[in-house]
Amino acid sequence: QLQASGGGLVQAGGSLRLSCAASGRTISVYDMGWFRQAPGKEREFVASITRSGGGTYYADSVRARFTISRDNAKNTVYLQMNSLKPEDTAVYYCAARPSIRSLADTDRGYDRWGQGTQVTVSS
Repeated sequence: QLQASGGGLVQAGGSLRLSCAASGRTISVYDMGWFRQAPGKEREFVASITRSGGGTYYADSVRARFTISRDNAKNTVYLQMNSLKPEDTAVYYCAARPSIRSLADTDRGYDRWGQGTQVTVSS
């Protein structure tokens, strides 16, 4: 089970750190990803990280502003979000998939999802 937390209301230019804690099974065997869904829009890929943490991949819209990381000892994945913009407002979800695909294959294979956490960025 994946549990996302850390969302909230922040002003444009601010920062938030999301966490995704796993229970019941180690995440160390999975690649992990963050996705988001804004009202009236489809869910979109945000960032992903390999099971070892040695590789990361980002959507163009968040590259250089967001950083994905993981602590397998704590069974937790993080998303540090800096320089937030109003267009980053969305429900953010974490997800896991077997480590069999390139991170550039951004959307397929995720078979474990957490509940979302709301991020709202005011202008």
